[in-house]
Amino acid sequence: MLRVLLLTLLLLKAFEVTAEDSIPASLTGSKGDPARGRAIVTNRQVGLCLLCHSGPFPEERFQGNLAPDLRSAARLSEGEIRQRIVDPRRANPDTIMPAYFDTGGLTRVAPAFKGKTILSAEQIEDIVAYLLTIK
Repeated sequence: MLRVLLLTLLLLKAFEVTAEDSIPASLTGSKGDPARGRAIVTNRQVGLCLLCHSGPFPEERFQGNLAPDLRSAARLSEGEIRQRIVDPRRANPDTIMPAYFDTGGLTRVAPAFKGKTILSAEQIEDIVAYLLTIK
């Protein structure tokens, strides 16, 4: 319970210093692990990133073409990458990408998933760390 409270306070602090299109502070207070981030990005049951995106994953067949290649993250800052994963609607209100760390404004959510985010703060930081390596 204390861990959840601390994580919530840290998240609120991160949003507090958020520029319009950036979350400069880590959601967890520490850097993520790029290897775990790559595993999440390529996992078709967790991140589902390759459903829409493509990237430098020669071993992965059937990469998406609905969204930009993940190598295009090179043009973004760390905070901008984090914001795009947390809630991409802030950068593009018409996006089809889901908000991976937001539960507001959702409808028709299965009871088992109500109030839960798609990815944890740790998973988001891992993805951010990985995407920073492919710049």
